[in-house]
Amino acid sequence: MYDQPVYAETSPEELYQFIRDNPLGILTTAIPSTLYPLLQSTHIPWILDPPNQGNETAKARLRGHIARQNPQSKAIVDSLKKSNSNSPSGSFLSQEVMILFTSPHHHYVTPKFYTETKPVTGKVAPTWNYSTVQVYGTLTAYFDAEVKETGEFLEQQLRDLSDHCERDIMGFTGEDGKEEAWRVDEAPEGYLRVLKRNIVGLSVEVERIEGKVKMSQERKRGDREGVVEGFARLGTDTAKEIARLVKVRGDMRDGHGVGG
Repeated sequence: MYDQPVYAETSPEELYQFIRDNPLGILTTAIPSTLYPLLQSTHIPWILDPPNQGNETAKARLRGHIARQNPQSKAIVDSLKKSNSNSPSGSFLSQEVMILFTSPHHHYVTPKFYTETKPVTGKVAPTWNYSTVQVYGTLTAYFDAEVKETGEFLEQQLRDLSDHCERDIMGFTGEDGKEEAWRVDEAPEGYLRVLKRNIVGLSVEVERIEGKVKMSQERKRGDREGVVEGFARLGTDTAKEIARLVKVRGDMRDGHGVGG
């Protein structure tokens, strides 16, 4: 990631929370193959296991699953089966993988918002504000439906992911008059059995994680205030969130506040 210091988010907890809030990540692999493209990407929802919370190591871990018929899934399994004397389910891929998480709140920024610099010098250019986290790590694939370890991994991963999305993303907590969350147990056992045979479990041990919050914090105070006011006038949900983040990140740079 090209990440200038002014935009860098380095707090592990902030990075982990970003993933929890935006669990749909793009898995990218680079697997040499005569059958499949070298570079492949798939949008996958992930569940995050922070360090020291049931992990076998002190590293964070991401858990997800991918359709067995997906060419990227086939490339992963094919690579594992061809290497290391037919690697069993639960083996790790030798190539590093990357997962990209992006906030839904991103927006074009017009130079017209730079109310301090534009009237004086005119030396302004448009840009785009956005927030993102990139994770790099080692991928372990659970692809053999006949192996107990695969079934156990998929069972836990599906339950944890649906619970997180139902409760934390949808807000179905069953509390204070809110709806109850949908549970995996509500689906027929036979259907779940077929479902699990048609997916491959993925576990990524996080080797490094990088975050970038580009929200006009490099601009002069007057320009930032113009950006905040400009987005506030737009009135959309994304514009309001961009305005909030521009103010928060600007205050952080000036030493007047903390991130949120």
